[in-house]
Amino acid sequence: MIRAALAALLVTVTAAAAQQKVESGPGAMLRGLDKVSGQTLDIEVQNGQTATVFGLDVALGDCRYPADNPTGDAFAYLTIWEQGKAQQLFDGWMIATSPALNALDHARYDVWVIRCITP
Repeated sequence: MIRAALAALLVTVTAAAAQQKVESGPGAMLRGLDKVSGQTLDIEVQNGQTATVFGLDVALGDCRYPADNPTGDAFAYLTIWEQGKAQQLFDGWMIATSPALNALDHARYDVWVIRCITP
């Protein structure tokens, strides 16, 4: 009985902590990697805009960050495709501190979120 109550309390506290307030930044800082040459490229993209990272086009839908910690974990909604092609290689949320959770799968290039641009 006590274990069940403790487990219920733990679930409630964890759920409350996971629902932190977030704010949208006007854009994001992204990093690209060319795995063949080893070259990296940092670019700043505004929400709703598309930028070129090596041979890829990257569109940023939104970038969000914790309201109480602007330098904390950023997450951005990205759509990525190869230049000149219509098929999307990636479409979804990418988390700055854990890019491997939902990563771009490309043989030559990597793209990941560094941080949101904050006002």
